[in-house]
Amino acid sequence: MSTAQKYREMSVEDLSKELINLRREQFNLRMQMGSGNTPKTHLFSVARHNIARVKTVLNEKQAGNN
Repeated sequence: MSTAQKYREMSVEDLSKELINLRREQFNLRMQMGSGNTPKTHLFSVARHNIARVKTVLNEKQAGNN
């Protein structure tokens, strides 16, 4: 699990890459669930919360509220 403080120290480019990686992870979890494999269900909410953290920090940086 990552904290918002860690994300605030990253550049916008790194945050964009992290967002892509997190969305890919979320997609892979959905595909595992759809194929009959049951991944650890708590990972769905962890991925969703991390995506929200990254998007929040990206919006803060774009608004100039570092």
